[in-house]
Formats: sequence, structure tokens, C-alpha cells
Amino acid sequence: MKKKKLEIFLQNVPGFEKPNPTLEQYVTPAEVASDIVFNAAQFGDIKGKIVLDLGCGTGIFSFASYLLGAKKVIGVDIDEKAIKQAKRFAEENKLKIDFFVKNVEDVDFECDTVIMNPPFGAQKSNIRGDRVFIEKGFQLADVIYSLHLSKTIPFIQKMIKSLKGEIVFSKEYVFRMKKTLEFHEKKMKNFDVTLLRIITKK
Repeated sequence: MKKKKLEIFLQNVPGFEKPNPTLEQYVTPAEVASDIVFNAAQFGDIKGKIVLDLGCGTGIFSFASYLLGAKKVIGVDIDEKAIKQAKRFAEENKLKIDFFVKNVEDVDFECDTVIMNPPFGAQKSNIRGDRVFIEKGFQLADVIYSLHLSKTIPFIQKMIKSLKGEIVFSKEYVFRMKKTLEFHEKKMKNFDVTLLRIITKK
């Protein structure tokens, strides 16, 4: 599947019905998600691989990975409503993906590749959220694709180094987020984010 066709398909993935501000629930834009998974496929980390979408939300990375030839795709999220949405979309489009309701710390699935958009840490309850996700990724896979606010990358680099991992590829994006929560002041806000491809050196 070509990247543009993938992007068009991903535009149909549902957003969160009632976003939970403490979980920082934002859907990754279709153009960003398609580019990330397409890059991962070019690195050989998707086709024929077991891919885990950690903190999958409504499943946009899961669907992209399946459509680009993953052998098996697993989506995990703590939000039961989001998982129900993901399952419904998968069934409607005949996509064979396993979705589970789990806390990230309890995930123990074996996989080759982890793809995730962890909490950015904008809420006090999630200040260490990204670290929890990265540490779990190191336990589960040989390679991780993870999105972070660009301004936090120096901190993330130090963390990955302390975990004996290596960042071998990065790419910057602009995250255009629509107003989805009551406390959002603007109808649309841009965030500079950076994708990291991390080798865990397992």
C-alpha cells in the first residue's frame, strides 16, 4: 500500500468519544501516523513482524501496521472505551488485530517492534508517563518508535542512554491538535514533536 493511500484510510479512524484529560488522549494525525509506520516499514520493522501498539488509543498505529504487512498486531490501552472503538473499527474493516485493556506496566506480550505515542507529560498525573512507556518498550522489543515533544528530547536522550539504548533515527513533525477538551483555549494548536527510532540492544 502506498503512503498516500494509507493516510487516506487512516483519516477514517475514529477519535476519542470523550477524551480523558488525565490520560492526555489525542489521536495522532493521519498524515503523521502514516509517515511514521511507512518509515518503520522501510527500516524492515513492520512486514512479517509482531508489532505492539503501546497505549494504542483508538488504534491508528495498529491499523497502519496491519495494512503494511505486519505478521501480527497487538494494541494495548488502559481506556476500555477507546479499545471498544478500536475493536469496532477493526471489525468493520475486517482487520485482524488483537486489542486488550491493560495498564502499560502490566503489558507482557512478546513482540519485535513497539510503536507508541506516549503521554507528553503536560498533565501533572503524567509527568513520568513517557519514561514508563519507554522502560516498558525496552523490556518487550528490539526496536521502539516513540513520539515526544521536541523540547523534551534532550531529557529523553539521557534516559535512553541510561537504559543502554541507542537512537539511530529521528524525524520532526508538527502535531496539529484540534480543541477536544474544555480547558483548551484555542480551536487549533501546533506542537513540535520528534519521532525517535530506538534500538534497545537486548
